[in-house]
This record gives sequence, C-alpha cells and structure tokens, in this order.
Amino acid sequence: MTENLLSALGLDRPESGDDAVVPFTLDKLDTRGRVVRLGAALDTILSRHDYPLPVARLLGEAVVLSALIGSSLKFEGRFILQTQTDGPVNLIVVDFDAPDGMRGYARFDQDALVKAAESGKTSPADLLGNGHLALTIDQGQHMERYQGIVALQGNSLEEVAHTYFMQSEQIPTQVRMAVAQMSTKGDHRPRWRAGGLLIQHLPASGMGVMADLPGNGDFNDPAMADPDFVEADGWSEAKALLGTVGDLELADPDLSPERLLFRLYHETGVRVFPPQTLEERCTCSVDRIEDMLANSFSDEERQEMAVDGEIEVVCEFCSSAYRFNPHQFQN
Repeated sequence: MTENLLSALGLDRPESGDDAVVPFTLDKLDTRGRVVRLGAALDTILSRHDYPLPVARLLGEAVVLSALIGSSLKFEGRFILQTQTDGPVNLIVVDFDAPDGMRGYARFDQDALVKAAESGKTSPADLLGNGHLALTIDQGQHMERYQGIVALQGNSLEEVAHTYFMQSEQIPTQVRMAVAQMSTKGDHRPRWRAGGLLIQHLPASGMGVMADLPGNGDFNDPAMADPDFVEADGWSEAKALLGTVGDLELADPDLSPERLLFRLYHETGVRVFPPQTLEERCTCSVDRIEDMLANSFSDEERQEMAVDGEIEVVCEFCSSAYRFNPHQFQN
C-alpha cells in the first residue's frame, strides 16, 4: 500500500505525521485544500488549563480552524480567531503566529456549563450561543489589518466557517473537523488529538475575487443571488466525497494526511505538497509584559496592582507567571 500511495500521489518524501498541515489540489475538480493533523501541540494547549471536556473539545475545534486558515498566510503575521457570545463558553481566542505557532484560550461560566450539561446541551453550537466570530489577519505594526466578522446564532464553527468564506472571500468552502481524546499503549492519560480538512472551489473563471486575504465584502452567494445558478459538477463531487469522511479518520494517529487524501480522492486525482510543521508556542515574554505595564498604566494604578510588594501577571494562554516590582517603572 505504501509504495502504491507514494506512486499515486507522486511523493518523494515520507508521509507526514502529527502537528502538520498538508496542502493539496484536486485539479480535475477545480478544488484546492489543506489537511491539518494535531497531536502533542493540541494536547499541550488543552491540557494546560484542565478544561471540562466539552470546553476543551470546542477550543480544539477553534485551534483546528485557525490552523486551516492561518497556514495559508504567505507572510509572517498573525491570524486571530475570537468568539464573543452569550453562551456557557463566552470567549475563545486562538492566535496562529505564521508560519507555524499556535496558542489558544477559552473562558467559560462554570454555572452555565453545569446547567447546559444537565440539560444535555453541550454541542459546540449550544456552548457558543449567540454572538459573533471575528477572524483577523494582522500583518504587523505598519500594515493594514484585515477582519471578517460573522454572526454566531446557534451555529457550529464548521457552519460559521462556510459563511465566513462566502462573505469575506467569496470562495465556496467546506470544512470538516474532529477533536477527540485517545489512549495509546503506555500513556498515563488520554491525549487530545484533532484533524481538519478544508476544500475550496477555484474555477478558472466565474465567481468572486479569489483573494488570499479576507476583506469586508458583502455576502455574495451566487446560489442566492441567481435562482438559476447551477453548482459546478466538480465542486459538487469534491463536497460529496468530503462528506464521507468520519471523525475517527480525521483524528486517527495511524492514518496520515496523505493516506486520508488518497482514500477520499484517488479516483479523481489528488496532488499533495510538502507539509508545514506546526507547534504550540506562546508569544508572551518578560519584555512584552514589562512594556505593557510601563506604557499602559500610571504609577498609581501599578501600586494598586501590587500584592505583598509585587505585581504578578499570569498569561491566560500558557499560564506562565511574571512578577515585577512596581517601583521599577517609576521615572
């Protein structure tokens, strides 16, 4: 099977493993895409805060979605996914530090989460509730920021992603994601794993502007704008085949992204490209926090922050604690 796979996909390298994104194209179907497989990096993000299982799973989906989108950046910048809602999980923030760094954080209401669990409403859509999802691309201090905002109205992150791409990039897009805890021999605890697959229809001519960066374009779904719109056969086939993939396949540690793509699309032809490795990496530092304290607060405010003569700042992402003497900032 391995030799056949290598030959069919034209691979001149080993199959990729965890914590990687693999771009691919389906030339016969006018479709491109990316597969993300996360292992240790995601487990570190989710295990660090000991989130309740439904919260961890939702944050895991947000990390997968951020990796699927952020890995397409062609420059060193940041892709930021943020939800603000009235649900039990009222805030999620995921930073993708291009080309390969990820960190994530979720804030939740414990009482609301218990009530949701008692009523059996712990799906991602239930936990999010109503609010909005903001997707931001930050190209640096002296460059324009791009942002797309999508309403969250009882939708899953997969559904919201579809709306975002039609609204901001006008590109028909489908996303599948799965997050799970799995045990392997020798593990002292189950470990978090995840997988995601994104496909986009890019015909040679036709709908929309095929931009790499999201803007703030109006919703422009041709299927709604034109009652006689007929979806391209290639795109219909690509979506139908994606719909057959199971959650276990997306997160399976023994099924490489290349094998998954071969399983789904070998009859129509799939071409894969070199993988990009991913890692959990927080961007907090002593210098950044010291600069924030020095420039964002007055001497009086810093004195009020001090407990037993120290200001302690704990990073919400990685839980690292930084301590400062409030007098060190005085001129």
